[in-house]
Amino acid sequence: MSTTGRIHQKNTVLSYLAMAKRLLRHFGDRDLHAITPEDIQGFLAQYTETSTNHTKRARFSFLNAFFNFVRDNIDHTVQNPCSSPSLRRQFRPRTPRSWKAVEKDVVDEMVFKAPSERDRLMLELMARGGMRIGEVLKLTLADVDGKKLRLVAPKSGRPQEHVYLPQKLATRLGAYVMNKDLKQHDRLFPMSYAGARAVVVRASEMVGVYVRPHDLRRFAATHASRSGVPIEIVSKVILRHSNLATTQIYLGKVSDEEAFKWVESLHG
Repeated sequence: MSTTGRIHQKNTVLSYLAMAKRLLRHFGDRDLHAITPEDIQGFLAQYTETSTNHTKRARFSFLNAFFNFVRDNIDHTVQNPCSSPSLRRQFRPRTPRSWKAVEKDVVDEMVFKAPSERDRLMLELMARGGMRIGEVLKLTLADVDGKKLRLVAPKSGRPQEHVYLPQKLATRLGAYVMNKDLKQHDRLFPMSYAGARAVVVRASEMVGVYVRPHDLRRFAATHASRSGVPIEIVSKVILRHSNLATTQIYLGKVSDEEAFKWVESLHG
């Protein structure tokens, strides 16, 4: 198992232990047979009041797994209160939202019409390098190594990752850095998240569409995949995902027009 996998597994175990302790404190010595769906609803309301919907679903999933384990391995007469249809509806896993891929000509026009070299570079790092907006904002001069960028303490939990740039983008980024006369630990783009998001939205409005920062990262994956780049490279190099299943979520919905185009190019 990789170091990242061990970290995630350890965090999951700690989270489950904390939830189990809360469960014991809340219900004390009550018989498991007597715990009702309403009791579970009250318990979750108390301990997840300020949590995100994702966390609430995760806590419900833990409780469901706990009662199933007791029923299957300890006492077959215990009923799982989480099996209540109303609770299952309330904490149903979110269905991934499909999205329409941004077209290459739209991205090219956004980059071309961006009002400054700073804005153009930020757009391209997301759209060509597959970078998250937060990763772009954290970049310092010390992270730039020609066509390779270093990401320190990335989202994956690894010590570091690397982003690989096309030569033209790397050359322009190098010139930008030289003109700024930055020190090693100076940020390349010293602005807030809101400011960076405004850069993307403003550029997209100039070409008559609405594009969010993460849409550009998705574009990087979709454009690479539909240009024939192996899915392993899209996943491991461009998006830096730990598994291919996550990458599949990023690939945009195929329209009828695009389906016909691909089929025609293959068999026409």
